[in-house]
Amino acid sequence: MLAHGWAKFPTLADEPKRAALARQAQQYELSAPGFPVDFERRVLTVPYRGGTARVTIHILAVPGLPADAPVTLASGGVDSWKMDLHPLWVQLAQLSGTRVIAFDLAGTGETSHIPMTPDGGTEIIEGVIAEARGISDGKVAHFGISMGGYYSARTGLTGAVDASIVLGGPVEAAFAPGRGFAYGMEGIVGNALGFSRPPTPDEQSDAFSRFDLRPLLDQDTQVPMLVINGADDVHIPQQDTLVFGGRRDTRVELVPGTGHCAISRLPEVLPVIVDWLKQTLNG
Repeated sequence: MLAHGWAKFPTLADEPKRAALARQAQQYELSAPGFPVDFERRVLTVPYRGGTARVTIHILAVPGLPADAPVTLASGGVDSWKMDLHPLWVQLAQLSGTRVIAFDLAGTGETSHIPMTPDGGTEIIEGVIAEARGISDGKVAHFGISMGGYYSARTGLTGAVDASIVLGGPVEAAFAPGRGFAYGMEGIVGNALGFSRPPTPDEQSDAFSRFDLRPLLDQDTQVPMLVINGADDVHIPQQDTLVFGGRRDTRVELVPGTGHCAISRLPEVLPVIVDWLKQTLNG
């Protein structure tokens, strides 16, 4: 599974990479009986732009988890997808006492057939939220990492979920017109946005600037939120974390000595996330 995962990294820009993703999914299912948590793979049909779209989700839960346990939706970034983050989702399921539903964002992984857009990507997630509320009597949280953090910030600010965790998510400053990308991210982001060729800087800037969450930041409809990132992130400006400071029901953590999504200090950050999640969902 890991070998096919590396073979498809970082985007599905050609047929060999799409074949590698299909084989990764096959091997992932074959390995599922050895997971330390219960596992189910579902293909959802969700509303999308007046029609429907298919979205594959993975459900992970500790054995014997009550039916009314809270649900945590879990989404990664433009180049780190639900199967790639499997060890993290297992830890989250084991430590948080929630049922974890992992899914790929629009434009990524097994949802690459749908271009990533602010509204279309959100509509897909609304379908996943509806599924989460249908399988549990408990509350629903959304934990997003990197670009997944953009969407968890969005669902948190709109009140679509009951709690939101944003880890290294772009929010406002990251979408400023003319802002470039580091370390090849322009190609990865362009692929997720639906370009079939490398976009020009103007094309990519125009598409990405539409994601700006300032209109939602100016409202007051949010649920409790936890916003965290590394202080030395080369991709996401500090302001996209600090902009949440002083908002109601919001905790902000800018972790020193680490970069994007505080990955190098994740063993310290994960307990903070889990404790906050438990207190918020059970409070």
